[in-house]
Amino acid sequence: MSQTQTEPKGVSTTNRSPGTPRWVKVFGIIALVLILLFAVLHFSGGHGPSSHIPPIEHSEQSMPDGGHTP
Repeated sequence: MSQTQTEPKGVSTTNRSPGTPRWVKVFGIIALVLILLFAVLHFSGGHGPSSHIPPIEHSEQSMPDGGHTP
């Protein structure tokens, strides 16, 4: 009896699962990249809700005593 398949010894071809579909891998990679991008932006401190608001300038009109300092 000779084997017609050229499989290494101990490897069974009957119990193989088809593996993870390509679309699952692609979405997983995209999700990982987006999470890493969010983490980098969050921890760098350069971007956030308050970065779009201009800073409050202290002018003579906004000071209660007319803007004069003692």
